[in-house]
Amino acid sequence: MFSRLRHHDWLINLCFLLLAGMSLLTIYSVDQSNFWQQVIWFVLGAVVILILSQIDWRPLINYRWLIFGIYLASLLLLVITYLFAPAIRGARSWLVFGPVQLQTSELAKLALIILYSYYFASRHVTIARWQNIIIPFIYFLPPALLVFFQPDLGTTLVLFGLWLGYLLVSGIRWRHLALGLVVIGLMSFWAWNNLLVDYQRERIFALFHPRYDPLGVNYNVIQSKIAVGSAGIWGRGWQRGTQVQLGFLPEAGTDFIFAAFTEEWGLLGALFLLLVFAVLIWRILLAGLRAENNFSKLICLGTIIVFLIHFIFNVGSALGLTPVVGLPFPFFSYGGSNLLTAAALIGIIQSIVVKASF
Repeated sequence: MFSRLRHHDWLINLCFLLLAGMSLLTIYSVDQSNFWQQVIWFVLGAVVILILSQIDWRPLINYRWLIFGIYLASLLLLVITYLFAPAIRGARSWLVFGPVQLQTSELAKLALIILYSYYFASRHVTIARWQNIIIPFIYFLPPALLVFFQPDLGTTLVLFGLWLGYLLVSGIRWRHLALGLVVIGLMSFWAWNNLLVDYQRERIFALFHPRYDPLGVNYNVIQSKIAVGSAGIWGRGWQRGTQVQLGFLPEAGTDFIFAAFTEEWGLLGALFLLLVFAVLIWRILLAGLRAENNFSKLICLGTIIVFLIHFIFNVGSALGLTPVVGLPFPFFSYGGSNLLTAAALIGIIQSIVVKASF
């Protein structure tokens, strides 16, 4: 076991610890009542990374039934959640077990990464065939619809990003991609008028009209911009951020944790946070490039796609550059479900790194 640990990518582990440290500092400053619960989630995340890194995942590609079993299990959990879960903040996204809330859509991300990695690992040569574009879309559609109607637009975008991202790196012909994007554009136009609920349309509208409804749909983003804009180079200091401490910044530990952190630690703190996350992505990319088989490479690809989509929408919404869709910053935002899913992906990648080292 310890010989395997010596072959871990320790920069990935260091990035995890640094993100955890910055997260806990910010969460303690924002709401001390959530601090110890988040400490427990980080400890569990570290255990998940340690355990999963000890497993050889390479034989998984030989067990088609297991891969599809994971996928079907994730769909079953989404169905149970949609039918029986209580509405929390207007969405049926969490299964509740006493004080613990588990967001089942997180398992759907993990299941789709494993399934797509399995599917594309052996079909990269024949990707130009239409069936290798349509079949992955069919895999994407059931979990995406179940998540969308919870409603959870953010996670739906992550699942869509996985489908599109795997296609882009698998050698799809550009004319096929262009035609597919046209079809998706038409579907999006129809969804705007028929599927999106009013508050979802308002959030997208508010992105392009930052002065619209400043005390309503744009309130959170305006307060976030004030927090970031007033930080300066050095920040206001830990537990001294006025937007956070006076309660002007909503969701300061989740959707707008980047703004909360930046207000207290300034431009230099924000740049350090972004650097740590960039190093994490770089090391995952390097692990994928060094992996010995396509399945492992594609696992790393899916992880990068998920992490980057979460990062772009979390930081982008804090700066008013993307709609507010409720996606957490990996290993930084408060919450356990996303943290454990991200930890599971890192554990699998560390296993890939170990196998590439021997």
